Amino acid sequence: MKYFSALLGLFGLLLLAGPGWSQTSALLTGTIQDDKGAAVGFATVAVVKAGATASVTGTVADANGRFQLQAPVAGTYVLRISSVGFLAQETPVFELNAAAPGRDFGTLVLKADAKQLAEVNVVGLRPTIVQEADRMVVSVAGTAMAAGNTAFDVLVKSPGVFVDQDGNIQLNGKSGVTVMLDGRLTYLSARELRSMLEGMPAANLKNIEIITNPPAKYDAEGTSGILNLNLKQNTQRGLNGSVYASTNYNFQQVGHTYGASLNAKQEKWNGFVTLDASRRVGGRDATFTRIFYGERSTTYFNQQATGNFVSTSPPVVRLGADYSLTKQHSVGFMAGYTLRRGHSDFLTDTYLGSSPQEPTRYIDADNFSRSTYQNYTGNLHYNGKLDTAGTTLTADLDLVRIDNQGEADFFNVFTDLGTQLRTQNVEYTNTGSDLRIYAAKADFTRPLADGHKVEAGVKFSQVTADNDSRFYFNNGALVLDPLRTNYFHYQERIQAAYLNWSGQAGERLKLQAGLRVENTQSLGESYTTGQATRRRYLNLFPSVFAQRQVTPDYDLGFSYSRRLNRPNYGSLNPFRFYRDPYTYEEGNPFLRPQYTQAFRLTHTLRKVYSLALTYDYQTAVLSEVPILDVEAATTKYTTDNLDTGHLIGLTGVAPYKLAKWWDTQNTVVVSYRKFSTNATNGFLVNEQLYYMLQSNHTLLLPAKLRLEVEARYLGPTASGLYQIKPMHWVGIALKRSFLHDKVDVTLNANDLFKGYRYRFSTNINGNVNDFNQYFRFRSVGLTLRYNFSKGGKVDTKRRNTTLEEVNRAG
Repeated sequence: MKYFSALLGLFGLLLLAGPGWSQTSALLTGTIQDDKGAAVGFATVAVVKAGATASVTGTVADANGRFQLQAPVAGTYVLRISSVGFLAQETPVFELNAAAPGRDFGTLVLKADAKQLAEVNVVGLRPTIVQEADRMVVSVAGTAMAAGNTAFDVLVKSPGVFVDQDGNIQLNGKSGVTVMLDGRLTYLSARELRSMLEGMPAANLKNIEIITNPPAKYDAEGTSGILNLNLKQNTQRGLNGSVYASTNYNFQQVGHTYGASLNAKQEKWNGFVTLDASRRVGGRDATFTRIFYGERSTTYFNQQATGNFVSTSPPVVRLGADYSLTKQHSVGFMAGYTLRRGHSDFLTDTYLGSSPQEPTRYIDADNFSRSTYQNYTGNLHYNGKLDTAGTTLTADLDLVRIDNQGEADFFNVFTDLGTQLRTQNVEYTNTGSDLRIYAAKADFTRPLADGHKVEAGVKFSQVTADNDSRFYFNNGALVLDPLRTNYFHYQERIQAAYLNWSGQAGERLKLQAGLRVENTQSLGESYTTGQATRRRYLNLFPSVFAQRQVTPDYDLGFSYSRRLNRPNYGSLNPFRFYRDPYTYEEGNPFLRPQYTQAFRLTHTLRKVYSLALTYDYQTAVLSEVPILDVEAATTKYTTDNLDTGHLIGLTGVAPYKLAKWWDTQNTVVVSYRKFSTNATNGFLVNEQLYYMLQSNHTLLLPAKLRLEVEARYLGPTASGLYQIKPMHWVGIALKRSFLHDKVDVTLNANDLFKGYRYRFSTNINGNVNDFNQYFRFRSVGLTLRYNFSKGGKVDTKRRNTTLEEVNRAG
């Protein structure tokens, strides 16, 4: 606790130290307008050393054309202003020194570029990608991609990002990615997140930040990276928004979604409300093969399975409002409610025997389940500017409750293929879970002299999870099965604090360093068995970033961070979840957090092409592990800690314009992955060379049609103890806008060749566990959207908060 107390005390000193520092800071400020006096929003402002070509620092103007950034060190400079549709402009040379450390440029006027305006759909076809010291920024505002697309379309076309039909996200081939909106977690499941992004116009996006090594200000939880979608500020007085509807068909089921968003601004109030309703459908067709080599005999297990699900949701409601107390201070709230009902089936035909060609036993197992999911979220926030130098203080209070109720019936018919004797067994389960999260945080930012900046913050959270799972035999009457019944209670408290510094160290070197400390206490109790597992641990999470401009066309960056993954709350529950008479899942209350030390060396050429060398060293790796009972021919799937993991890789990003009307975004990943552990059956090693190729194409066709093609190939890889075979994906979308771009129509087709198939296998001491599953990703769909707006331009405020606890509820 002494480290936590020391850092918390340092944060307090920063709050008290203020006035002296703000007096030494200096700013470059101004307002950008066109030649008619209208504000030019989101223009790029670059500070360039006189006589040089590369920028020293820069920023993006707000919606009203205002900009403010920290002045660089003493010297002579020019400002370079640029925006889509305008001629670039440079200011006269100006000098910064001790007597004049900053400058107010007043109003800067940009002239329209008639040629660029005529070809804006070609010039701005591809988003601008900027590699910063701690993240890659994909700028969307002002590009053709922002017109007629959704936020989901833009996300899946970002370098290294892939999202499947259920909303599960991978970044550079790694799953478990955290997604934020304006630095705020969405509190949604993967499927609900996808639905929300599909309902959001891409024109609402300013940029996407791809943060593979998050700095200290973010929660230490998560090792796959963060995707932060920053929204444009609402610039319309009065009302504006959109309505949409879509339908899709996976060649067996039909689903649909529809919704609306509305923004309103009046004087000091700014609010929004969104509604999303859906009927989500899906399923899978699978083959499971297992071979158990026992001391007395060998058992072959062959199973064919079909699954279907339908999930319906009345309008999911999300709303919020901000109130400006003054120009410097605002308060607000956000709230949301989700209700989702689902039903599914999982039908299996299983054959067992000492020979795969001559089974002796057949099991017909049919599982039918129903569920009701409710999610309540609430947030109160404050945003304050404490002085004119850029000192800010933000505070957030988050409350989340997730209630999940389910029940299932299991019908099992056993047939002896020699005697044709049949027996039947019927079982029933009722499960209920209640998750509550309370979190409070505060973040403080203060500019220092010569372009330096310090950030500090604290966060406190508490999680309480109740899981009451009951299992019954149902052969004529319900009889409780005590071996598969469990009431599990979990409580976790985390106290965190961080300190982060960033700034220039010379003309061409940017540095950032931070330290985060998190203190965790948890208690998991099974009231059924009386078992209690208590954990308490304090961890330090340092991060370091450096970016050097070697030449005007070549930048070199380095980053290091330490992160952790805490177990999902459900993985800690020792309940035995039933799949079929020979297969079940079981939680592990003894799971420990996984730790990752991540190193990254990034080369950036011409501000466009990048090549990153990465190395991740992992300990206590969290991974699904199959545990085989060879004599009983049963398999238990659980999550366990493997000893170590090593990931060494190269990631390259190369956008390329094949023609004025044909643009591409290309990503390649090559990595070597190795996992090892001392298991019950001995020392196990799993290693594989992995590669991934991704190429997204945008083609402007005649008749104002736009064709978008997404192609991806994933080579074989290792994940925990599993070997995963190659997969591929091809998707296309044809888009057209009507009525002065107010109506957008999209026709799409996904996984055209059914190549995104999960084929996993393990070999533990010769015992085989293979499965081949296809989740009906191939589909066709149609989307219609109508955008409306009315009013003049105004300003609104955005907040940045995180709440990683919700991500671990799955």
